[in-house]
Amino acid sequence: MNTALVHDKLFIKTFWEQKIVNHSQMTENEEQRVKNSALSKLRDEWLQRLENRTRHLKNVHDDRMRRAKPLNLTEQA
Repeated sequence: MNTALVHDKLFIKTFWEQKIVNHSQMTENEEQRVKNSALSKLRDEWLQRLENRTRHLKNVHDDRMRRAKPLNLTEQA
C-alpha cells in the first residue's frame, strides 16, 4: 500500500474520531446544562399555581351556581 494513502486514511479516521468525541462532549455538556437549569422547576411551579387557580375559580363558580338555583326556583313559583 502506498504510504501516502495510508497516511490519508489515518488522517481521515483520526479526524472523524475527534469529531465524534467533540460532539459527544458537547451533547453531554448540553444535557448537564439543561439538567441544572431552573426552567423546568419554574415551569412545574407555574403549572401548579395555574391548576390551583383554575380549581379555585371552578369551585367559586359552582358555589355561585348552587346558591343561584334556589333563587331561580322561588322566583318562578
